[in-house]
This record gives sequence, structure tokens and C-alpha cells, in this order.
Amino acid sequence: MLIVAPADFVSESLIFAIEREFHWITVDQVSTLADACVGFDAPVSLILVEAKQLPEVAAQSERLALLHPSAQIMLIQEDGRQEVSIRDVVTARNVRGVLPMNLKLDVWLSVVRLVLRGGEYFPLSLFEPIIERRRAGATGPAVSFDAPQKPQASQENEVDDFDELTERELQILAMVARGLQNKLIAAALGLSEHTVKIHLHNIITKLGAHNRTEAAAVYHKRRDSGGERRVGDVAVLHAQQTLS
Repeated sequence: MLIVAPADFVSESLIFAIEREFHWITVDQVSTLADACVGFDAPVSLILVEAKQLPEVAAQSERLALLHPSAQIMLIQEDGRQEVSIRDVVTARNVRGVLPMNLKLDVWLSVVRLVLRGGEYFPLSLFEPIIERRRAGATGPAVSFDAPQKPQASQENEVDDFDELTERELQILAMVARGLQNKLIAAALGLSEHTVKIHLHNIITKLGAHNRTEAAAVYHKRRDSGGERRVGDVAVLHAQQTLS
């Protein structure tokens, strides 16, 4: 595990707790992402980056992927207050979430375990500006939640399960794949939780999946394969237009 933050950002006691909880992990620490772009004695499985360095994550993403191909990236910040916007985090494709440093130790370590297993974590505080605007009934131009128009089927007329999804279903699937709970999806899209559940049921049926986890796996597989541009752009455009 690699921590990218000032020397005093993560205490020695926390590093000890990490290495005790995950006995197969050794923790290294550097101050900048540029310093992280080197080889280490062991493969890096997780990079915890101070949230203020998020702009550098994009700048160094190619080098990080080349040098640490198996590493997940997660932002760390001192507390749950919004140091970075949900828009910036979600559109940073290689960032798996945000981890506040003021969580209880057992919860903090559980989040680390989740991310090591390929999961994602976003504290509710990141969504509070969206939720508060909706509760207050903020006026102004309506926010668009429309996904881009889906392309026509290929010339070979290959069957594409994603072509069966509506634009709203694509939006919800993108958010499910980011690990968001139904109540957060409902708040962001201005829907009821019941409506989100209905959409999710339809998504699972159309994709031939058994549950939301399988549907999310299909989404990630599609995004990382030949359909990356189409499926990935839906999620990125959605985040840019609705989570600012």
C-alpha cells in the first residue's frame, strides 16, 4: 500500500494498525504523486492520495497505470467535509472513492478492505449539496439528467443488451456501478426509492443478471471492453451534468 500525503497526514499508529490488520501489506509513504511514479519492492495494490492532490491524479494517471497496474486509487481527507466535489471524484475514472480520516478505526479499516476487494466508497457528505438543493426546492434552470443518444446497432446486427436499456436505466446503472445506494440515486435523480427499485429490476432483467452486483459487473466489463466509449461516456456525462 502506498500513501501519498504529507508526512504528518497519517499517523504511525494508523500505519501500524493497517499492517496489523492486513498482515500481507507493507505501507510506504511519499509526499507527491510524482514520487509515487517509481518502482517499489512489492507490487502496489492500493494508493491512498490526499484529496487536495486530485488534479495530479489525472496528470499522472498513465504513469501510475504503467508502474502500478494492479493498484486501486482512493482519496483521503481529514474529515467528511467536502474538500472535493462529487463531480470531480466520479469523473476521475481511476479513483475508487473518498475515505475520511476521522472514521472509527474499525470502520476505516473496513473501507480499506472493501476497496482492496474492488469496491468503492463515497461518504454521504459528498452528496449533501445535491440533497440540500432538492430539499430546499432550489429554483433555476432544470438540471438535465439525460444520457447521450444511444448509437444504432452495428452493421453486423449484433445483439447488444445495452441497446435494450432506456436512457434513464443507463443513468441508474452507471450510478449503481459506482456503488451508490438506492436512496442516494433517488436523491440525485429526483425520484422515489420505489421508482429506482423498479428501474433496477428492469435493468437486471434486460441484462440477464441475477442481482445488482452482477449488473454492475456487466457495466464495468462493457466499459472496459470494446464498448468502453459508449458506456463510459454515459457515466461521465451524467456526472458532469448532474453532480456539479
